[in-house]
Amino acid sequence: MMSKSVEFFFDFGSPASYLAWTQLPRIAAETGATIVWRPMLLGGVFKATGNQSPVAIPAKGRYMLQDFARFARRYGVPMTFNPHFPINTLPLMRGATAYLDTPLFQPYLTAVFEAMWQQQKNLGQPEVIAEVLAAAGFDLEDFQRRIEDGAVKERLKATTEEAVRRGAFGAPTFFVGDEMYFGQDRLDFVVEALQRAG
Repeated sequence: MMSKSVEFFFDFGSPASYLAWTQLPRIAAETGATIVWRPMLLGGVFKATGNQSPVAIPAKGRYMLQDFARFARRYGVPMTFNPHFPINTLPLMRGATAYLDTPLFQPYLTAVFEAMWQQQKNLGQPEVIAEVLAAAGFDLEDFQRRIEDGAVKERLKATTEEAVRRGAFGAPTFFVGDEMYFGQDRLDFVVEALQRAG
């Protein structure tokens, strides 16, 4: 792996992953770094680490919503909290894993992140996923076939286990070399690390 890269462990169900996704391409361009996309299953990370969503604690959840709104304003990006949160993202993350090394990966990320955190779609429903992907020009039979593929399921599981092994407890988690950074509000540290790696 090139020294000048940032690994981005993410889950579509994480609003902070969405915010990080809106910023990473710019950061990569400015620092000359490569983004290594690492879709993982946040539910699996929570289970393995005993962590839970901040919204499980009402006061923390309320604060988190305000904080995300502040960052969205700072970044100049649209964000509306999904009323269906938390959503089981297993099929979505299998999709991200399935498309990972293909030209469809970026269009898939865009379609799903925007449906989740701009359009408030209930992506826990298979028919809503189908509607979102069809609108983005995806072949639904192909999508279904890919997410049922045993190798895809195994790869997502392996990435999730690797994230936990390396110290992740939530999303998004970034690695620059061996240094781990948690949370989209730590992107300035990611930038510094990438600048040092230059």
